[in-house]
Formats: sequence, structure tokens, C-alpha cells
Amino acid sequence: MYSLSEGSLDKIMNGIDIDKPVLQILGHKKLASSSSGERYRLLVSDGKRINSFTMLATQLNSMITENELTEFSICQINRYAISMVNNAGKQKRVMVILNIEVKVPGNEVGHKIGNPKNPETENDSKSVQPAQPAQPAQPSAQNQSDTLVQKHNTHQSSTNDISTIPIVALSPYQHRWVIRVRVVSKSDIRTWSNSRGEGKLFSMDVIDGSGEIRCTAFRDQCDKYYNMIEVGKVYYISKGTLKTANKRFNNLKNDYEMTLNPDSEIIPCHNTEDDIPSLKFNFVPINKVEISEKDDIIDLLGVIKSSGDLVFITSRTTGREMKKREINLVDESNTMVCLTLWGTQAEEFDGSNNPILAVKGARVGEFNGGKSLSTLSATVLQVDPDIPEAHRLRGWFNTVGRNMGAKMLSKTFGSVGDTSGPWITFAEANEMKLGHRGLDMFTVKATVNMIRVENALYKSCPNDTCKKKLIDQANDMYRCEKCDKEFPNYRYRLLASISLADWTNNQWVTAFSDEAEKLLGTTAQELGELRENDNDAYLEQFSRITFKSFIFKLKVKVEIFNDVKQLRATCIGVSPIDYKVYNDHLITQIKELANIGKA
Repeated sequence: MYSLSEGSLDKIMNGIDIDKPVLQILGHKKLASSSSGERYRLLVSDGKRINSFTMLATQLNSMITENELTEFSICQINRYAISMVNNAGKQKRVMVILNIEVKVPGNEVGHKIGNPKNPETENDSKSVQPAQPAQPAQPSAQNQSDTLVQKHNTHQSSTNDISTIPIVALSPYQHRWVIRVRVVSKSDIRTWSNSRGEGKLFSMDVIDGSGEIRCTAFRDQCDKYYNMIEVGKVYYISKGTLKTANKRFNNLKNDYEMTLNPDSEIIPCHNTEDDIPSLKFNFVPINKVEISEKDDIIDLLGVIKSSGDLVFITSRTTGREMKKREINLVDESNTMVCLTLWGTQAEEFDGSNNPILAVKGARVGEFNGGKSLSTLSATVLQVDPDIPEAHRLRGWFNTVGRNMGAKMLSKTFGSVGDTSGPWITFAEANEMKLGHRGLDMFTVKATVNMIRVENALYKSCPNDTCKKKLIDQANDMYRCEKCDKEFPNYRYRLLASISLADWTNNQWVTAFSDEAEKLLGTTAQELGELRENDNDAYLEQFSRITFKSFIFKLKVKVEIFNDVKQLRATCIGVSPIDYKVYNDHLITQIKELANIGKA
């Protein structure tokens, strides 16, 4: 004989907390939704009552799709939450199931237990029940939200009385709610300026026991809450606006994301019990990155095999200087991938001594068949996290992985293969006719044969976003035709023509300011001052790099000059030779030539 918790549904819907009620599933229905996810509505029975205002948390959807939660199943509800929704103009309680355990499968039960009634369809005269003891009035969703700040200001401990709902129960169709959450990440403040105006924003990821959601604050709300919010602290949040999550930039397991508006409220929660977890990861093995789609957002755990220097680049679209750092991560799949850090994360990161790095929310990139990763503004990094997966990975790396050659997924500049093109010789580039069918890129180890010193340095427009050569007006003024202005000053810039050679062939290459400065190890301004004051020292700066070898990243394209086709090569990257990486590249080539490791 199967036993259900008779009468529990009436009590639950009247606000009485029931511990682990046992109910029977009589059916389910997928709800129509404009979001990318799915939600299921359940028909449940306690043997006495039927209730259709029951929802399954989205993280439990697999119990439906895998036929674990079938018709007539007897289940124990280990955890649930009550949410208020508007039903035909009236506030209606909905039970959201957060944790459920199947006690008896539906195929074993095979029938409906008892003769449960549906109170929504019963005649009033038939639905009269024995009088229940009066229960304390529950605050409506609207009242509890309206009194959130008043409760907090009345007495600090009174926040314990604030009625909240779980994240999983949030819906755009509800406008009055309070959630109690922990902030697990907070982005830097970002600014924008376009034809529609300008502003600033920051976003934070928050979690509770039921799920996670991203919350973004714009303009005034950004000013109001940014300094107040601390990562790791617990807060009450109310009256945010919900919309469908943009999965291109948001990998959190929630169909929605939240925006703070002028009516939103955030107050600290001083009851910091451990019922709200810390950051959640959903790690993807590095070898699975290879089959991930471009722009996928994933979590990753790896050992830092190598870490590059901080690099300053200029954005082509905004002209702003940006900071980046590339690091190589490896895990127990013996696969390595390059992760690019940006901004403050790149500037402050220390990858020495092979730390373990947990990454939440990195974007997958793809170029020329290689895969790489890049951080976003909301990406969270944890160095040497105290989690079992990290300890296991550390043991593998210390005993086995440190001395093993890993398969490289990325073809980033300076690594084995390059996301900006293959690592080849000049002869191979000619054989492949790179640049003859459009723009191509490749990486090569080459030696500097010579640099044409004449015209390598020129006086350019002092504007940061303009590199045009100035016209000397012979009156201590210089004119920029592009900006249509005259200036009393100028900025030195490099435009170097360089002959490069490897063991197979040679190539003339043009290197502009940034790459030329890296190659020469000095700035254009310093070179200009040398030319004005000590020409011999100026010439020495160029000659001292002759016959030295570097790793060059080149782009090539056939262009027409005076009706003559000519292959033009431009240096878009230069770095010193990392001989360990270069040797790995040579070993890979030797194995390919010897047919080693192929099936």
C-alpha cells in the first residue's frame, strides 16, 4: 500500500511549511516560452487534493526528458519554494520544486492513488473543509517588497523576517519579489559612447541555493551600487527588471537576466549562514574545447604551463590602448589551450610557479582551425582554488604532466601553430601562394638581414588617432592634410622596411610603429631625439639587431602599384624566440614527417 502526505497541499498553499511531503505525479506539461529554455508544469496529488500550480525547477528538467519523473510516480519533495504569480488578477501561490526524489516509479504504481479533488473546479458547497486553525497573515509579494528597506532600517536583525523567493522562481511576469543572494563576481565599470548617447554600467553574477542570475546596473544605479557591492557578500535584491538572457555573452544557467531600475533596492544581509553557496563551476575538459562552437561561453580548470608578458595594443575601432596577456593552460587530457586575459586581469595576473587556474565564463574563439579562449568583463578567475578537482589536477601535473608534451589546440602567436596563420617557412608560403587569393597570415622564424634606415622615421600628426605624415610649412608649423590642421609640434613614428630571411628564402617586410619599436627595443620618440643629437648612435640602434632572429607574424596580400602586381608583406607581430615552444614545434614537424603517432 502506497502512502501519501494527505492534506499537505492545502497546508503548503496556505503558507504552512511541510517537511518533505510525499506526493504523486499525475502528469506534466511543457510551458510555451519565448526564452531559450524549457519549463514544466506538474499535476500533483497528495491523495486528497490535486494541484496544478506546481513548477519544476529548470535544473531538474532532465528528470522529465529522461523519463525518470513519469505519470503515477510517488515522490518525496525534499525542497521547494513558494512564489506568488498573478492569476486572472489575483495573487496565486505556486510551488516550485527544487529537489525531488522518486520513491516508487510510475510503472510500478500504475494508477492514481485515492480520489483526490481539484479545489479550483469543486462546487463551493462541496469544497467546504473543516475549519483550520487561523494562520498568521502572510505578507503579499507587493507588501513584502515595499517594506524591504523599512524592515532593514528598523532593526538590523529584522532582515531575518524578510520573505524571499529563490532565483529559480523569478519570472518576467512577476514584478514584486525579493531574493537573497551571494555576489560571486563583479565586473569593472565600463563606459560607452555612440549616436544614442553615452553612459556606464557594471554587472554582477549572484547565486542562491536554487540557481544563478546576472544583474546589470546602468548609469545612476551604477553610481549608487558599485562601491557598495562586495564579492562574496550576501544581499537582498528587489524590484529588478527581468528579460531573456543573451546567451552569446551570458553562460549562466538561467533563461533570464536582471537589470536594476530606479525602483530597485539592494541591502546587505547580515544573516550570513552557509545556506547560500559560493561560486559554482561547470568545468569543460580542455580537449572538449576543440569541439566547442565559436562564441560558446564555458568554464575551465587548468594548470598554467606558460604565461606571456603584458602587451599594450591599440583598438582599431576606438583608438584606445588595451592591455592583454596570453597564458597557456593544460589539464589531465594532456591538451593545451591559450587563454587571453584583458584589462585589469591581464595587468595584475601572476602566472609564475605553474598555479592552477579556475575560469568561469570564458569565450571560445576560432581562427584557421584552431581554438582559443578569451576573458570577458564578467569572467571570474580563481588562482589555486580549494576544490577537489584542483587538488587532483595538481597531483597529475606534479607527477606526470609537467614533463609531457601536450597537444596544442590554439594557434596563437608565439605558440606551436598560430590562430593568425600556420607556422611555416618563406618557401612554403610561396608554394601555398599565400596572399595571391586575398589576405593571408602566417608565422615564421626569421633573421633580420638589414633595415633601410633612410625614411624609417618620420614626423607624424600629434593626434593620438592620426598617424599621417606632416608637411613642413618652413615656418615652425606642420600641417596634417587628414586632420586639416596646423601644429607647432609633431610626434615621431617608425615605418621600417626590413629584409627577413630563413633557411629557405627571404622577404621584404614593412613594420609600423608598434612592431618596429618592439624589434628595435626603443621608442620612435627616443630614436628621433638620437637622430637630432647623435646620428652615429641613431644608426647603431638599427645595426645592432642585424642578423638576430625573432618570431614574426606576417600578413601578405598581392596589391597593384603602377599596373604591376606585387606581394606586400606587413609585420603584425614580433616576439623573441621561446626555444622550448620552438623545439616543441620542430618535434611536431619531425613526427609528422616520420609518420609517428598516426593511425
